[in-house]
Amino acid sequence: MSSQALAPGSATLATTDVVLALRDIGKTYTSGELSVEALRSVSFDIRAGEYVAITGPSGSGKSTLMHILGCLDIPSTGTYLLAGDDVSMMDEAHLAHIRNRRIGFVFQRFQLMAQLSAARNVELPLVYANVPAVERRERAVEALAQVGLRDRTEHRPGELSGGQQQRLTIARALSHFPEVLCLDEFSIAIDPVTTMRIEEVLKELSKELTIILVTNVNYQA
Repeated sequence: MSSQALAPGSATLATTDVVLALRDIGKTYTSGELSVEALRSVSFDIRAGEYVAITGPSGSGKSTLMHILGCLDIPSTGTYLLAGDDVSMMDEAHLAHIRNRRIGFVFQRFQLMAQLSAARNVELPLVYANVPAVERRERAVEALAQVGLRDRTEHRPGELSGGQQQRLTIARALSHFPEVLCLDEFSIAIDPVTTMRIEEVLKELSKELTIILVTNVNYQA
C-alpha cells in the first residue's frame, strides 16, 4: 500500500499502473450571468493500490473534484482517463455504468434505509443492477465481513452506532467490487476514536483497491 496527499491543482505525479489520470481539468458553474470557477487546470495521476487524500480548506473545490473522479459530474475542460477510458467525453448512460460497476462512493451522510437490515442495505444497489438474489446475499455478507460487521447482518441502521453505520455505507460501496473507492469527508459525523478504527479498515482495503478520500484537514494514511 502507498499513500499520497494531494491538493486541487497539484502537479502530475510519476506513474506506473495508472488507474486515474487527470489532465488540465477545469470546472465552471454558470447561473445566468454569474460564473464560478470551482477547479482550474488540475492534473495528477493515481496508481493502482494507492490510498490518496485530497486536502484543502472549505470552498477549495475538493468535493467538486471528488464528484468528477466518481463520475457524478463531468469537467468543463480537460481530460479524465479511468484505466485508459476517457470518461470526460462519455454520455450519462456510460457514466452510470461506470458508477454502478467500477466506482464505489461513500457520502458524508449515511443515506441508509432505516427499515432494512444491514445486509439488505448492502444488497440494495445490486437489486438495481439485476444481480440474482442468492449472489446479492453472498456479496452483502462478504462486504460486511470486510468492514468488521459480519455479526450485524440483520441489525437495522438504528441499532448500530455511528461508526458502524459508516462502515455499513463502506460495505454497500464495496458490494459491486469497484476498482476505486471514493469517500467524501467520511469522518465528519463520527468521533476521533471511531475515525481511527475506520481508517484501519480502509488501510486494509487499500491492499485490494484504490482509495481516494476528501478531507479538509491534514491527513496521513
